[in-house]
Amino acid sequence: MRRPIIAREGWGFIAFLALVTAVAGVVHWALAILPGLLLALSLWFFRDPERVAPGENRDVVSPADGRVMFVREVEEPRFLKGKALQVSIFLSVFDVHINRLPVGGTVAYKDYVKGQFLAAWDETVGEVNERSYLGIDTGRARVLVSQVAGLLARRILLWPGVGDKLARGDRFGLIRFGSCTQIWLPEGSTVLVKPGDRVKGARTLIGRLPE
Repeated sequence: MRRPIIAREGWGFIAFLALVTAVAGVVHWALAILPGLLLALSLWFFRDPERVAPGENRDVVSPADGRVMFVREVEEPRFLKGKALQVSIFLSVFDVHINRLPVGGTVAYKDYVKGQFLAAWDETVGEVNERSYLGIDTGRARVLVSQVAGLLARRILLWPGVGDKLARGDRFGLIRFGSCTQIWLPEGSTVLVKPGDRVKGARTLIGRLPE
């Protein structure tokens, strides 16, 4: 069954703005301009296009649409528990905000951390902002992905539970409105993107797991 082209999490916002726009338009057409623009922005923000992830088992696809902010080697103590390659992706309010699984496997870790709401392009947001974590065990490696709230993002939705089996490119969550998605690949992985690159969730190959 084909999913709606608008994420169901946005239906409430869209219905409310459509009603306000209609009522305002009855009073005077000019009053409908602002709510109409907000309605159009909400329809664009909550779009949920169908996508098929390319590549093979070792390939890692982007977990989000957006722009790569940085790629760096770090220590990852939560799930990988060692050296890892971290890729951080900034999502503007104009990007698709449905998050996609970068690899297929079993959900082996899930956590939610309360925090601040700094601008999502700040390099420290992954350590201080409100965020969620999802750890995937592929059978050959472990991969961690995080949804990070931003200046406008006040709600993080993370759908899978520990033990769920998911395929690469499957939807796993959504962040409202403007945010950052980060991913940690195990040591020995290859990263195929660099800062400034534009990526698309479940479409762009951003890395390859070690053999």
